[in-house]
Amino acid sequence: MSAPSQAESSTSARKRSKWDTFDSDEPSPRRVKIKRPRRSPTSRSPLPSSTNTPAAALRPSSVSLPASPLRHPGAASDPSRSRYVPRRPAYPPITPCRSVYAYERLNHIEEGSYGVVFRARDKETGEIVALKKLKLDQEKGGFPITSLREVMALMTCRHEHVVPIREIVVGDTLTQIFIVMDFIEHDLKTLLTVMPSPFLQSEIKTLLHQLLSAVAHCHANWVLHRDLKTSNLLMNNRGQIKVADFGLARTFGDPLGKMTELVVTLWYRAPEILLGAKTYSTAIDLWSVGCIFGELLLNEPVFQAKGEIEMLSMISKLLGPPTEDSWPGYLDLPLAKTISFPAKTSSLRARFPYVTETGIDLLGRLLMYDPERRITAEEAMQHPYFSESPLPKHPDLFSSFPSIAAGEKRVKVRSPSAPQRVANYQMEFDFGV
Repeated sequence: MSAPSQAESSTSARKRSKWDTFDSDEPSPRRVKIKRPRRSPTSRSPLPSSTNTPAAALRPSSVSLPASPLRHPGAASDPSRSRYVPRRPAYPPITPCRSVYAYERLNHIEEGSYGVVFRARDKETGEIVALKKLKLDQEKGGFPITSLREVMALMTCRHEHVVPIREIVVGDTLTQIFIVMDFIEHDLKTLLTVMPSPFLQSEIKTLLHQLLSAVAHCHANWVLHRDLKTSNLLMNNRGQIKVADFGLARTFGDPLGKMTELVVTLWYRAPEILLGAKTYSTAIDLWSVGCIFGELLLNEPVFQAKGEIEMLSMISKLLGPPTEDSWPGYLDLPLAKTISFPAKTSSLRARFPYVTETGIDLLGRLLMYDPERRITAEEAMQHPYFSESPLPKHPDLFSSFPSIAAGEKRVKVRSPSAPQRVANYQMEFDFGV
């Protein structure tokens, strides 16, 4: 066999790839497999051990780092730890949700659009709480955004006049999720109907000031409630108001974005929403506060309309029809040109004859057409109405009432009847003695 034939046979005997770049006359490079020693589980940290390497060797000798105020106190004893990271016990523990069976169900309180509320007792501590079961049976897209917003708003707006959230508990299935909150004895709407006499002026001032402080705190944390009404205001037997039901609450920003119009119960809905405004601000909550203020004064809702057109008509009769002077730019709203407002009007003074001038002024600034000129919660808390006589009553001096939510009933105190005169019974002066 000739030399070329031997070269061809040697080439064909070795399989080559089309990606080979070395010359066919040169031998192919050999791959050497390097055995690396296994690392023990304790030596996986990229930081050097404090026993083998001194602390001075970890940093150049020519560089001196100043003491940082953020440095954790425990970092001095362990140079292998970052001085900006606290130790593990400083972090909040991550624990799973407790079971709903840790609570004993007592009775049903009420049912709303987004949940059912029960009264329950903690089996460990014996405390009475309120359990709100979220309605998730019809949800197909996961956890509802309204419930997420409610939990977020309750955790963000922690305030003495906002109902506190305790924890989230779960049941046997993914649709059984409960929000645990403090149990409050009354809601303001039910209390107004069962009270033997309406609130005094001093008590109204106390309740209104507490409500304004809660609304101001929510707005300071960039949260809109969007459903303020008397049935969402809880009141305990110590004269304290608690804002509840954040099912329609959401955060807002600056600039304001587009939001849904399907917010706020009709009787407490601001006129800009009734006219189809796509953007609104904290002023819609202040309009609801004005409606609640008027309801406390009248002992009944101010606007008891059956529809949106009737609601606008009732607002126009009380405040007068809107104009470009009272509400600049209202004609640019989507529904402004399709509605005719009645010409016959009343006045706040005629509707609230027993309120002082400063009270009428505060009510008028809360129920103002133009949302830009409507008073804010912070400004309303400083209004002269709260400093004139009678002054706000201390919450401890409020009367207590039986809680309908707890199944309590008013007990009638029996007193002995007056003595009756027996027939043919004569006293000493009857004989003329």
